[in-house]
Amino acid sequence: MSDRADYVPPKVWTWNKDNGGRFANINRPVAGATHEKELPVGRHPLQLYSLATPNGVKVTVMLEELLASGHSGAEYDAWLIRIGEGEQFGSGFVAVNPNSKIPALLDRSGPKPIRVFESGAILLYLAEKFGAFLPTEPGARAECLSWLFWQMGSAPYLGGGLGHFYAYAPTKIEYAIDRFAMEVKRQLDVLDKRLAENEYVAGSEYTIADMAIWPWYGGLVKGWLYEAAEFLSVQDYRHVQRWANAIGERPAVRRGRKVNRVFGELSDQLHERHDASDFETSTQDVLTAQK
Repeated sequence: MSDRADYVPPKVWTWNKDNGGRFANINRPVAGATHEKELPVGRHPLQLYSLATPNGVKVTVMLEELLASGHSGAEYDAWLIRIGEGEQFGSGFVAVNPNSKIPALLDRSGPKPIRVFESGAILLYLAEKFGAFLPTEPGARAECLSWLFWQMGSAPYLGGGLGHFYAYAPTKIEYAIDRFAMEVKRQLDVLDKRLAENEYVAGSEYTIADMAIWPWYGGLVKGWLYEAAEFLSVQDYRHVQRWANAIGERPAVRRGRKVNRVFGELSDQLHERHDASDFETSTQDVLTAQK
C-alpha cells in the first residue's frame, strides 16, 4: 500500500493482504466459504444470524416491533455472527447469504425454508409476511419504499465512505474525508427537510423506512457512529434529532438495539436472543454477576 500523494494505480490491480485498516483481516476480493461450519437452529419459525451493526439493528428492531404489535409468528432466535472473526465465511452462513454479510434470515415457518439476505429485503419480506409497517395505499406504499431504498443506496456513503476514511483507514486522506463528509451532510439535510414536514420519514405513520434509516442516521446524530457527531455538526439537524430521539424511546427499539450486541454497556448486550425473557435474564451484566 502506498501513502504517497503521487500514487499512480497499476495497470492491473493485485490483492495485497497487508493493505491495512481495521478490517484488513476479513476483507478479500473473492466470495464463498473459507471453512465448514453449520449454523445453529433454534425452536422459533424465524432464525436470524446477525450482529448489532446498524444493518443488524434494522432487523431486530423490526422483529421486536412485530412482536409488540401482537404478531406471535414473528418469534425468533437471534444467533451471533462475529464478523471480526470471519464467521460470516462459514459454509452454513454462505448457504443463507452468498454475499457473506449480516444480517441473514431463514424463515422455517413453511414446508420449505426461505432464505432472505440484505437488510432492506428482510424488512420488506417481514412487512409483507405480517402485513405490518408498510402502507397498503399505493401512493403511501411507494413513498415508504422510496425512502427504504434511499437508505440502501445512501448509507454506503456514510459507512463505507465517511466511516471508513474518517475512523478506520490506516491513514487520514483529506480528499476522501472531505468528499464523503460533504455527501453525508447533504443526506442529513435531505432527511432534515423531509422531517420538518412529517412526523416520520414516509409520512404520518411509523414504517420500515424509519426502521431502516434510524440505525444509521439516527445513530449518527445520537453520537453512536464513528465518533463523528462533532465533526459533522449533527446538532444543526434539529428535525432529524427530534425524530431520532422519538424513535429511540420506543420500547421495541430499545430491545432491538440490545440483540446480538457485543460492545457498549454490559446491560445493553444480549449476545443471543431466544425468548422474550432473555432481556431480563441473559444480558451480559446479569450473566457476569452470576459467575
